[in-house]
Amino acid sequence: MTKIQAAERPLAYTQEQLLFWYRQMLAVRRMEEKAAQLYTQQKIRGFLHLYIGQEAVGMGIEAAIRKDDYVITGYREHGNAYFRGVSMRAIMAELMGKATGCSRGKGGSMHLFSAEHNFLGGHGIVGGQIGLGTGVAFAIKYRGEDRLSVTIFGDGAARQGILHECFNMAMLWKLPVIYICENNHYAMGTSVARSSNVTEIYRLGCAYNMPAERVEGMDVIVVYEAMQRAVQHVRSGQGPYFLEILTYRYRGHSMADPGKYRTREEVEAYKRQDPIQRLQNYLQEWYGVSAQTLEQIEEEVAAEVADAVEFAERSPYPEPEALYEDVYVQKDYPFIREW
Repeated sequence: MTKIQAAERPLAYTQEQLLFWYRQMLAVRRMEEKAAQLYTQQKIRGFLHLYIGQEAVGMGIEAAIRKDDYVITGYREHGNAYFRGVSMRAIMAELMGKATGCSRGKGGSMHLFSAEHNFLGGHGIVGGQIGLGTGVAFAIKYRGEDRLSVTIFGDGAARQGILHECFNMAMLWKLPVIYICENNHYAMGTSVARSSNVTEIYRLGCAYNMPAERVEGMDVIVVYEAMQRAVQHVRSGQGPYFLEILTYRYRGHSMADPGKYRTREEVEAYKRQDPIQRLQNYLQEWYGVSAQTLEQIEEEVAAEVADAVEFAERSPYPEPEALYEDVYVQKDYPFIREW
């Protein structure tokens, strides 16, 4: 497991780079907090799985890959979509089921999608994206492209049989895929220790001789550096790489989950490792970033969130006729033709 903390490598990154990461992580945090508020107001319906606490994972992943790489994940994906470049307006509108959402209001919280940004979803079937992401990697290799398939899943999905089938095929064919387990320690309300004999999930790669490591996920720099190692390995044609990234969600599994299966002391202990606060402290201590600069970023983010909510609320719901659209693939649909 990588245990080196960011503060042990002072000034290894530019201030501009770290401030951008800080701003993006803060934007996701505030977006998710607002989404929770809108859910209680019944402006967002259905399921809502928040990314609060896990922001360093998504940002560290995105910072190490290219925009032409593909990212696919599960249903706790609002942050991943934003880091990919999907606008907060499109995300918020989708959460409210509006026609201006990134999935035209038909996907909602669990099914964000953007072909434009090579973000292949949000998927509601636990572990289903593992097979899809492996298939994307096969397509990349078949077409001879210099791209990656970044396939993200949770610790609960790691117990699905499809993971082993895909690990075997990916290693056999040396597919360009980075598997990432966002281990927030609880599959819905069940801890890893109660449901898996192997609690160090990265060790599952050993059965297939897949390079794997466990990474501290509450530090965006640590995540970024681990991803760089994985990216270098896969782009060099050596096949898959598996990262288990330890993180923690502060809220329940979904808005319907009171989270009573864990103690308040446990949650507070993780909040003391908060990835956004950790990066803020690092910026202030090593780069001399002023409180005024941080306040300005906070104001910019607040304005972006307010704008996204206003846009979503003003947007129309899909017309009833839209129910019959996107059921079958159109022959002239460019993304499908490309495949």
